Order: sequence, then structure tokens, then C-alpha cells
Amino acid sequence: MEKKIRLDKFLADMGKGSRSQIREAARKGRIQVNGQMEKSPERKIEPKVDEVFFDGENVLFEQFRYFLMNKPKGVVSATEDKKYKTVVDLLEEENQKDLFPVGRLDLDTEGLLLLTNDGELAHQLLSPKKHVDKTYFAQVSGTLPDNAKEQMADGMTLTDGTKVLPAKLQILTKGFGQENGIPVLLTIQEGKFHQVKRMFEAMGCKVEYLKRMSMGPLTLEDSLLPGQYRRLTEKEIERLTNIQKFQKSKNQGPEVLQALTNMDAVIFDLDGTLVDSMWMWKTIDVEYLGRYHIPYPEFLQREIEGMSFSETAVYFKKTFQIPDSIEEIKKTWVEMSLEKYQKQVPLKPGVRRFLDYLREQKIQMGIATSNGWDLVNEVLDVLKIREYFQVIATACEVAAGKPAPDVYLYVAGQLGVKPERCMVFEDVPAGIRSGKAAGMTVCGVEDDYSAHMGPEKRMLADYFIESFDQLFEEEKPNG
Repeated sequence: MEKKIRLDKFLADMGKGSRSQIREAARKGRIQVNGQMEKSPERKIEPKVDEVFFDGENVLFEQFRYFLMNKPKGVVSATEDKKYKTVVDLLEEENQKDLFPVGRLDLDTEGLLLLTNDGELAHQLLSPKKHVDKTYFAQVSGTLPDNAKEQMADGMTLTDGTKVLPAKLQILTKGFGQENGIPVLLTIQEGKFHQVKRMFEAMGCKVEYLKRMSMGPLTLEDSLLPGQYRRLTEKEIERLTNIQKFQKSKNQGPEVLQALTNMDAVIFDLDGTLVDSMWMWKTIDVEYLGRYHIPYPEFLQREIEGMSFSETAVYFKKTFQIPDSIEEIKKTWVEMSLEKYQKQVPLKPGVRRFLDYLREQKIQMGIATSNGWDLVNEVLDVLKIREYFQVIATACEVAAGKPAPDVYLYVAGQLGVKPERCMVFEDVPAGIRSGKAAGMTVCGVEDDYSAHMGPEKRMLADYFIESFDQLFEEEKPNG
């Protein structure tokens, strides 16, 4: 028989208020147990058996609670501290009980922090043996050595002799502010004291700004401001508690090629998937808004992710009160981007080899992009890849842009192929959702611009590759 607990303790633990608030609620008749009003907060109940209602809402028993916080600077990752405010202090009183932060972020470090009362899960996430990725955005001053990526990939030895596990470094040279240093993303699988800062110090550099963007399957969204927090969704909890199941191998290239044997067509997104162009859109947005003396909001790219070219123009006009017409806005963007497409946007590594492979295998190819026709035509001609594709379509031709499935279903229909016989290649979550909603198999593609969303992309997609070159790499045996 399950152990009984007091009604006021149960409701307080479930976040319905302090003990005194619960007692006041009982006195006012706001609590029901098994269909009957209950005014005695001392009553003993069985949480998994008795049905409890608070203000008409059924209060379900939660053994464990999980909150995702965007930790601000100046707050310590602890349950109590004599000098500084703690992350637990930022929680509302009814949510503070028994919660603790999973791991630590330095006092001056911002970003994703998980708070829970699930000790076993905390161990799973923090143990280096579990190989849980933790990705940080940093701005680094100094000069990175030419082989910085290789040093970190091989596993570094810090200045005090401490050895750390191999890590992945991405240097973000395009589309990111560099006022305080070189922008980078670093993914590690452990959490030694000041580890990220010490890794760069070992290369003669200094971390000027540090923010954790993801941990395992959790990603910090732009809408969660520093100091804010929210409960995890049921899907996020499922992914966390089955973290080994949901983590994909580092190179799924051979698996993707095998899956292609059952496909009649491959449909590609364009920007960020086939071509290295996502970096330029933030640059254009900053410049365009600057013309109207409007500061660039950091949430913008997440808000417009997946929108068609026309939908994005409508969003800009309404959100920022742009005086130009929709057509004038689009014309200005085309003019601003044409030069970059002509001179600064290359094919991503391995793309042409993969396109040749698909043609040899007699697999049809299509493009389903959120971009406008003028820009699509420009990039196809400049990069000389139009000949590979039987169908090219933009989201402006269908009812709704990504994450709606419309544009992918349209391309499949034009190719004369059933959706379940199509594989999609996409670089952002909205696009991955679009392909999945269309009933297609989806392979996520790494891109520097959306690298901080890597965990989310890995969770959403059926497969994931860091580059098209991986499609032709041999699977390395374990050990």
C-alpha cells in the first residue's frame, strides 16, 4: 500500500501554493477530494489513488518536476549561497521545494540550465560516460591557432595537466557580431570546473562571453529571456528520460545511403542545406531594419524560421510598421542579396558529389525552398546546379510555408512520387517538421547558423549528418 501524505503537503509539492496558502484555500472550500469538498488540510491521502481538485482543476501526482531556465549573469547555480542570489531564488516560492540545478554555470555565464528533483536523471546528464552533448556559444578574444578545431577534436590537455574529452569547435565567421571577440560554438561532453574557459586559455585565448545553448535534447529558445523559466513539455521529459535512445550517432551517412535504396525522390531545402547562405540573412535584416532606425531583435530569426519570402515580408511590415509595400520590401531584399549570392554563397561541401550520386542512381531530385524565385534562379545559375533538379518550387506557390507540409507535398506531386517514397534534406527545425508533416523521411543537415539548434534537429529528424561528405565515409567500428 502506498504511503499516505497530508493533503496540504501534496498540494504544496505540486506547486499550488505554500502550506499557509493551501490551508486558506481549504477553509474557503476550494479543494475537493474524491468528489467531496475537503476543508481539513491535515487529511491524509494516497496521491496515486485519491482524486484531488484545486479550484476545479484535477491535480495529478508528479514524482519528479523539471524546469528549463535561461540563467542570467550574476546568479549562482546552487540551491543556496550567502553572497549571491541563486537560480532557485528566481523560481516562484511554490516551485522551489526540493529542486536543484543539474550541473553548474559560472557566475558570469548565461544560458540553459535544467532544474529538477530527479537525481538519477541528473546523474545521466552529467556523467562523461553517457556522452551527453552540451553546446556553448562564446566570444573569444585573442588569436585562435590554425589547428584549433583539430586540437579540441583530439582531446586537449589544459595548462594544469588536466585532460579533457574530445570536443567539437565551430568558428562562426559570418553573420554574428564580433565586437567582443571571435564568435564560436563549442560542444563538450563533460563539465569540469571552468572547462570551456580553460580550454581556450590553453590556446592562448580568453572567453569574453559565454552562454550555454543546449544540453542533450534540450535547446534554449530565443523567447525565454534571462531569468525566465518554464516547465518542460511531456515530449522533452520523454527525450530526457530516454536520452540514450534519442541520441543519434555522430555519422549516420552510411545509414542514409542505405535508406535511399527505398526512395524514388530526394527533395532539398536550399538555403543552409545545399548552399552556405543562412549567415547572410541576418546581415541583411540588421542592415534593412537599420535603415528605419529599428534595432535588430534577437528573437527575429526564430520567429520567421520557415516562412516563405512573401510571408516574411508581411511579417516585417506588420511587426516593424514598415511604410513600404510588400512588393517594395521584397524588391529591396532581392537587391541587397543578389551580390552576396553571386560572390559569397558557395555550395556546401560534398553537395555536388551527392547530386552526381543521386543522378547515377536514377533518383529524382527536387527543391522546396522558402526563398523567392528571383533569388532561387540566381543561385541555381551561379552555382550551375539547375540541371540536377526535375522540379523546383518556392513556398510562395502554396497556401502555407514551412512548417506546414504544403511545399513538400507540392514538389512530390509534381515529381509523381508518393510522399513515403521521398527523402527530405533540411537544416532547420521548421523545415524538418515540414518534411515530417508531409509523411516523408527527413535527414537533418548541420549548418553553422543553426548549430545551436542541433539537439532539436537531431530529435526531430530521422537521420542527421554534419556534412554531405559524411554520406561517403565508412562507418568506423567501435573501439
